[in-house]
Amino acid sequence: MLDALATMDLPWRSVHLFQVDERVAPDSDPDRNTVQLTDHLLSRITMPKANVHLMGVTNTSLARAAAAYATTIGTEPLDIVHLGCGDDGHTASWPPGDDVVNAPGAVGVCGEFNGRIRMTILPKVVNAARSRMVLAVGAAKAEPLAGWLVRHDDIPISRVRRTRTTLITDAAGAAGLALD
Repeated sequence: MLDALATMDLPWRSVHLFQVDERVAPDSDPDRNTVQLTDHLLSRITMPKANVHLMGVTNTSLARAAAAYATTIGTEPLDIVHLGCGDDGHTASWPPGDDVVNAPGAVGVCGEFNGRIRMTILPKVVNAARSRMVLAVGAAKAEPLAGWLVRHDDIPISRVRRTRTTLITDAAGAAGLALD
């Protein structure tokens, strides 16, 4: 998706990019979303560095870094938030069973999930955005995707508003949906 986005004729100098979530790892660690973001988008477009807002996950105090990132995001709604849907129904870094999804405010830190602690924007920011895009492709996404769309409240993605949200899926991801 980032490769396709990099080819689009957009006013990149006017765009501000904020991360939805990031793994707590060193800057060059391949687990970092920043590495993919840089390799597949930022290295291919002309965007002022001041318009790229990365999460400070290498700071010694993650709580202070999360608070600082919330300030960076501000109170105005984001134009669009891009999310994925995990095989277990997680989105952003809202793991199943982690209370971060209920945390107050704009940015939080979840416990260890798939080997990494993560910083994430919270439902308040996601749902206040003017629009959302959810990418859920592949057979492993069929069950959580169907759960989200029929409101199974036990999966984290159920916290994402469905209105003004564009879903991108494939036949395998849509296999659990009743499409008439």
